[in-house]
Amino acid sequence: MTFSREDCISELQSLNPISRDGFRKDSEIPEKAWVNHFGNWQEFKRQAGILPSRHENQLSNQIARFASKDKIRSLNEEKSSFEDNYIRPYSKRFQSILVGSDLHDINCDNFYRRLFIETALRVQPEKIVLNGDIFDFPEFSKYTTDPRDFKVVDRIKWVHEFLEDLRDASPESEIDLIEGNHEARLLRHLAEASPAVVAILSDLHQIKIKDLLALDKYEVNFYARADLAVFSDRDMKDELSKNYLIINDQLLCHHFSEGKNFGYPGISGHNHKHIVWNAFSPQFGSYEWHQSGCGHKRQASYTNGERWSNGFLLAHLDTHNKRTQFEYIDTTYDHCVIGGKFYTRTAAELETFN
Repeated sequence: MTFSREDCISELQSLNPISRDGFRKDSEIPEKAWVNHFGNWQEFKRQAGILPSRHENQLSNQIARFASKDKIRSLNEEKSSFEDNYIRPYSKRFQSILVGSDLHDINCDNFYRRLFIETALRVQPEKIVLNGDIFDFPEFSKYTTDPRDFKVVDRIKWVHEFLEDLRDASPESEIDLIEGNHEARLLRHLAEASPAVVAILSDLHQIKIKDLLALDKYEVNFYARADLAVFSDRDMKDELSKNYLIINDQLLCHHFSEGKNFGYPGISGHNHKHIVWNAFSPQFGSYEWHQSGCGHKRQASYTNGERWSNGFLLAHLDTHNKRTQFEYIDTTYDHCVIGGKFYTRTAAELETFN
């Protein structure tokens, strides 16, 4: 007996739901008949309307893919609203900007931390720029961390205490925080309420970005224009390149060194090594771009931290003539010089140096 395509579909629909083995048992239609018409069991069920078509399945997957980012899109709107809540305009011709990058919370070198605060106290800069990765959070990074060693709450407290000391040292300074890759990674986990975040922040219910970063408490502007609702690491890197700050249309602060291609004198971080590039433009003449050292202590078990350098920058602006001079402060070794004053590591600070 010959069975048509329609015979097979009608039979399968009448027996639905049924497994392949069940169809063999309960149907008079031999397997060879429906295989000749449909090729395989999955396609047989699709043609019978029991499974969604390939097009329907593809569309459903696309909807699910984009729906999975709805919470992050909501977070994008929230985090982009903190850029100018605490802008402090200054009219002085000569201004100083203190810039530090890659502090990495509890992994910060204590000598670096002390001298950064001391510099803020001595200079009273018009602006203090935290140029990305003030947090570390290896719990959410590519490096494997034993969950029993998670210290996320300690890391948050460290940042809050640092901001408090910074604000106490220089109460009139504008403080600007630029979103680095570590902050972005944390915020994505926060938006998605990943199991890691739920577990380790269980005692910080309903925490918001402004609370996590203490933006209101210490009057901090947060520059975070990156769309975190992307699907690939490459796209994420492109998005993070949007996070930067231009000061007085003459100084650019960018977490990544690609900022040096924007045509401004400026400062980047991320790579934990001090490098200087020289460039020229008709607007600024001969100028410098500095990739600063980091604040992260150089004893890092997960990478070659001994090749890093520690340090931060003072940028001195002539706002009338658009000229910028840089003063790099190297805190890598056992002593440091800031404005002609020598500082040496304490016994406790030497522990993170040796």
